[in-house]
Amino acid sequence: MKITSIQAVKLQMPQAAAPSTARSASSVTSPQYALGHPQAESKTPPRRRAWAAEAEVANPMSRYPHVKRHRSMWLPKEWGAVWCKVTLEDGTWGLGSTAHGRPVAAVIEDHLAPQLVGQDILAGEKLADMMFRLTKPYGTVGLASYAISAVDLALWDARGKALDKPVYELLGGPQKERLLCYATGNDVDWYQELGFTAFKLACPYGPADGLDGLKKNEDFVAAAREQIGDECELMLDCWMAFDVEYTVRLAERLRPYGLKWIEECLLSEDFDGHRALRQRLPWQGLATGEHWYTHVPFQWACAHRVVDILQPDIQWVGGMSSCLKIAAAADAAGVAVLPHGGGGTAFGQHFSLAMGCAPLAEYFIGSPPGVPLEELPRLPGVAIAKDGYVVPSNGPGFGMDVSEDWLVPFF
Repeated sequence: MKITSIQAVKLQMPQAAAPSTARSASSVTSPQYALGHPQAESKTPPRRRAWAAEAEVANPMSRYPHVKRHRSMWLPKEWGAVWCKVTLEDGTWGLGSTAHGRPVAAVIEDHLAPQLVGQDILAGEKLADMMFRLTKPYGTVGLASYAISAVDLALWDARGKALDKPVYELLGGPQKERLLCYATGNDVDWYQELGFTAFKLACPYGPADGLDGLKKNEDFVAAAREQIGDECELMLDCWMAFDVEYTVRLAERLRPYGLKWIEECLLSEDFDGHRALRQRLPWQGLATGEHWYTHVPFQWACAHRVVDILQPDIQWVGGMSSCLKIAAAADAAGVAVLPHGGGGTAFGQHFSLAMGCAPLAEYFIGSPPGVPLEELPRLPGVAIAKDGYVVPSNGPGFGMDVSEDWLVPFF
């Protein structure tokens, strides 16, 4: 079946249609994650403000005091979410989404769409390879990779709908009955109440904070370990804020607290740094990949054994097709693939349910403690966590119950 149209669109979901997932417009602070639907009022009053509203989190710009406090002070404010709609000759249509607004939408509309229209929807590898190669003149990584991701996911959604099968069936069927999730965020006491037994903290301080920051980071992790006890997993997300020396010093201080992994400590392009970190911390679990694009750096990481957990974002790295290449390399190397935010999106849920190398799924929670997850704005058809597990929708495609009326042209 032929592709007849590929469009960059915005999702404008009516207030009445928004069910009251963790990765939604109201549960995060970064425009990277905004889905473009209304922020419905929850029925249950919050106990306190969410950690994400005010907490300082170490980041690559922490060395500059005027934007140190919060990522929202320096991330682009008007880019937001981009959706891609793929339509087939029989009227079947599919949806994918990504981030970074206008420049990404332009890549979809101006370059990818004209080249892919008229192609066979079932020629998945050809379509993915075309997009990978089409973008070489201006760089497949970065913004182009976001655009490819949206198109690729829409292609998979349309393919599933055309065949009347959920995407995880197209990937070979479910490898597990449900997804065990870890909660990401700093309101750990609330996540325990929700039934999670694994937790990932956002690290507050980095090299710019000196020895005092090292001590505060240790106190922060120690308090979380005391809260959850020794029978739960604990991880730390460092969001590209450190260098090798700082990471080693912090890891040595945190060794008594039994971190399962330390995540994304270095700038994503610092490949030599990743090798040095592995050599200096052979005993510490290491994870990264959220800001790697295409399958290529993940294959390098597997070949050089620099990390234990790979974390591609399925909406940024090149879509499902790139994640499948990453999973193949990781499985051969005995490395886990835990997609960034994968437990809170339909895309990540379907991938993780089908892949044996994905034993855990990340579930980001930035909403206020006390407000049940069921009351948060989310896309209809996207499963939410219950007692620390997620069971993805078995509807065709990715199972998102989005009305075509909610889609409007991006430009």
